[in-house]
Amino acid sequence: MIQTLFIEKDIQNHSHVLKVQSDFPQARNIYIENYGEVFNRKGQSFRLQKKQPGLILAKKYGRCVLPSPEGFGIGGKNNYYFSHILNCLYDCRYCFLQGMFRSAHYVHFVNDEDFKSEILTTVEKHSSEEVYFFSGYDGDSLALDSLTGFVSTYLPFFRKCPKAIIELRTKSNRIGPLLTIDPMPNCVIAFTFTPDSVSQAVEHKTPRISQRIQAMKKLANRGWKVGIRLDPLIFIPNFEEQYQQLFSELFYSLPIDRVHSVSLGPLRMPKKILQNMRKLYPKEPLLFENLEESKGIISYPSWKEKELQDFCLKELSKEISRERVFTYRIEEN
Repeated sequence: MIQTLFIEKDIQNHSHVLKVQSDFPQARNIYIENYGEVFNRKGQSFRLQKKQPGLILAKKYGRCVLPSPEGFGIGGKNNYYFSHILNCLYDCRYCFLQGMFRSAHYVHFVNDEDFKSEILTTVEKHSSEEVYFFSGYDGDSLALDSLTGFVSTYLPFFRKCPKAIIELRTKSNRIGPLLTIDPMPNCVIAFTFTPDSVSQAVEHKTPRISQRIQAMKKLANRGWKVGIRLDPLIFIPNFEEQYQQLFSELFYSLPIDRVHSVSLGPLRMPKKILQNMRKLYPKEPLLFENLEESKGIISYPSWKEKELQDFCLKELSKEISRERVFTYRIEEN
């Protein structure tokens, strides 16, 4: 339940702002000039705010659509992301957002019209080629859909742009909004997984692995394309057994023809971000053990990354064709 709304004065009469206010009539309303004066303020306690985040309603200025990081993609040549929200409902210890942002408050940029305009411009720039857009980079679009209305706002828009492929990446099982609309050929609902033991230990507040799989199965059976995201890959004792178990549960439950893609991402983050995360969680083994620095990036040693990725690729090849499996270029570490 949102108890505090921070509202930029310039957008206080925006239709979405008025809707949010009606959805949370008991919330305290604080009017501000710019979201940064709250979100970027020094001396905030991320951990304390995480217990009861407020919602900041703001306007996004500057570029709304940005090129995806190199190596990030699911088969497309033209890859972009857009962040209509900042921060996440969940509390995963490996999440880079908590080391990047000073505040745990949610930010929702309500000027959807500017995002849509820039998405169209980006599609037109690539002429007749497909363009991939990722919405779950700085937050979980589905988990916070009740606040942002992402599904009802953006999916009808993308339905009219067949050359624009939208990936909605999530750990949520709140699939109700998706079940009220027809599946889209240019939309992939991608769920992120780690082995169950890892999820229980460090993915706080998230639905259980079994709940996510059931949500995927329900969407796939309705005709949606679904994606499996193994990101980040976590090096743990007996990882072979634990990843085998995860794959067994996934591919036993899912119709393989509805699985659009599988992607694997290593555990990596800039040194400064990890330093901030370690201050928040000084006793979290995941943030301290088995990691090393190379060129300002913290990750597992390259041999561990390769061993883990190679094993997962070998096991996945038993279930799904290799052309539907995508990896980051970890050999460049």
